[in-house]
Amino acid sequence: MWRVIAKGGVIAALYAALTVVLAPISYGPVQFRISEALTLLPFYVPEAVPGLFVGCAIANFFGVGGVWDVVFGSLATLVSALLTRRMPTLPLAAVPPVLINALVVGAVLHAVLSVPFWGTCLYVGLGEAVVCFGLGIPLMRALKRRGIV
Repeated sequence: MWRVIAKGGVIAALYAALTVVLAPISYGPVQFRISEALTLLPFYVPEAVPGLFVGCAIANFFGVGGVWDVVFGSLATLVSALLTRRMPTLPLAAVPPVLINALVVGAVLHAVLSVPFWGTCLYVGLGEAVVCFGLGIPLMRALKRRGIV
């Protein structure tokens, strides 16, 4: 049990630290949240589901979306992690974070910053797709080759 908690904690810390350290590109209507590459971890590691949820909640405290982003952004990460866990292939595992974050984060930013809804969804989704497909899939394959996941 302690091993499970430790793995989830490390994933939460990595997600939060990457997001906050790279804050200029992690928050706002146009974002490339590099930490989102970790959202593919649930495909291999079940402990990543709560870890990503907690890490996202911590990271969102530092963002522009306020309490709305802490609540709904973190829930979006939780739902996408649960769906990613159920995907049959790694490329399909990248789809839930892209779609869910595009819609949910787009809606939160629209509500909080009064930016156009569909444009924001598009920008968030594109950033998410670049990170998940361009960084996340190669990262997961490298971790798998090295026996880490």
